[in-house]
Amino acid sequence: MGFIFLIDFCWILKKLQTKWKVSAVRLLLIISTFAIGGSLCAYSGRKLFGVTNIEKGFLWVLLYIITISILWPIAIILVSIPLGQFFFFKRYLSSIYEKISGKKKI
Repeated sequence: MGFIFLIDFCWILKKLQTKWKVSAVRLLLIISTFAIGGSLCAYSGRKLFGVTNIEKGFLWVLLYIITISILWPIAIILVSIPLGQFFFFKRYLSSIYEKISGKKKI
């Protein structure tokens, strides 16, 4: 079971490497940026909501989702700079924006 998971995981990594047209080292840096940026985003969101007096309910969940959606791209860009992946994530976030907004970059 574990061996099959490892084969599938390697296949997924190879597919991402081909899709993004990056070397193995850059793929590792990109995945690290996603992991560190996501953790930074979650940590910042928890700290930010720790100082509010909003009761954990529907409103809290809604505001948390909105806040995390705003913080995530900022965290990713901040982490991508020291890891040398700024231009990759600038393009990546631009493509996400285009898909969400329906606007094409000129």
